[in-house]
Amino acid sequence: MQCDYFDAGVCRSCALLETPYARQLVDKDDAVRRALGVTADGARWLPPVASPEAGFRTKAKMVVGGTTAAPTLGILDAAGSGVDLQGCGLYPEELASAFAPVAAFVTRAALEPYDLATRRGELKNVILTVSPDGELMVRFVMRSTEALARLRKHLPWLREQLPTLAVASLNVLPEHKAVVEGEREILLTEQESLPMRLDDLTLHLRPQSFFQTNTGVALELYRQARGWIDEASPVDVWDLYCGVGGFALQALAPGRDVLGVEVSEQAIASASLTRDELAAAGVPGAAEARFLAADATSFALAAQRAPELVVVNPPRRGIGPALAAWLDRSDARTVVYSSCHPGSLARDLAAMPRLRPVEIRVMDMFPHTTHAETAVLLTRGS
Repeated sequence: MQCDYFDAGVCRSCALLETPYARQLVDKDDAVRRALGVTADGARWLPPVASPEAGFRTKAKMVVGGTTAAPTLGILDAAGSGVDLQGCGLYPEELASAFAPVAAFVTRAALEPYDLATRRGELKNVILTVSPDGELMVRFVMRSTEALARLRKHLPWLREQLPTLAVASLNVLPEHKAVVEGEREILLTEQESLPMRLDDLTLHLRPQSFFQTNTGVALELYRQARGWIDEASPVDVWDLYCGVGGFALQALAPGRDVLGVEVSEQAIASASLTRDELAAAGVPGAAEARFLAADATSFALAAQRAPELVVVNPPRRGIGPALAAWLDRSDARTVVYSSCHPGSLARDLAAMPRLRPVEIRVMDMFPHTTHAETAVLLTRGS
């Protein structure tokens, strides 16, 4: 993929852009193999899942810089000034075409970009997500609710410019710190979630819910996990760190007890909405599926028993020693582990010696970077 921003030295986020993609994929697979080392001895390595080289990112976290009259959407340079990246090739056309109207909206609604040096201004980031069907979610991350009335006043104009805009919100981030969003979310639209259609399953994404930024590879990840779960044919399944319920809802089957656990209440609400829609459509096992807002480790450690199969999809830090030890000594006979960090994955697998990696597959969610998503099937040794 050729990128003018990269060539000009303006943005180097895609550090491997000059490496041919086929080589990137081989190197990434090799890096995960080295990271897992002897822990993965005897496991079958499935072919890595490739991504399109361009247009694959379905979520854009754009830092807002410049001025109200001339805002930039992109990143900040070393001096804290805005660098406009509206032409970035990582985004599909349905998402990239929304950048210019959003920038014009910043001017129209008189939203003052936040200045890091002076700590003045309001608008910090704009977060945009596009669904597989082309619908959009736009979130304005601001220091306060000062502009709430103007956002609501001018939102009809933005919807005219972006007919596919389904969900819009104001996120409040008052602190001066290096995070993308705050805890408080104010919806500006009646619609609360973005439908994410994946094969025959439509998940619901609320503003503060996590979803993979590479929807195409995420679909392949879910398909892989579904195949492993179907082959194991468990009586009951836990999906820990379940997010909006992607893995749990893939595991639905007649008579199977499925439980998803996630600390985010918004994500649980999204998962429960999808479950209710599936139940109303008569999907076997949907009505019995449950979702619980709780810490995954605390929930597991307090449980009296383990299910036959556990799915874990933790953040970069991994599941940690407490949950790994619990899984190792539990009665769970199968674990499906989805990891976005080979180092923490290696530590967690080493802490579960009774659970043997059987199949491993690298999923390239993040082309042109060293980051890797890895799916692992583990079974309990005899």
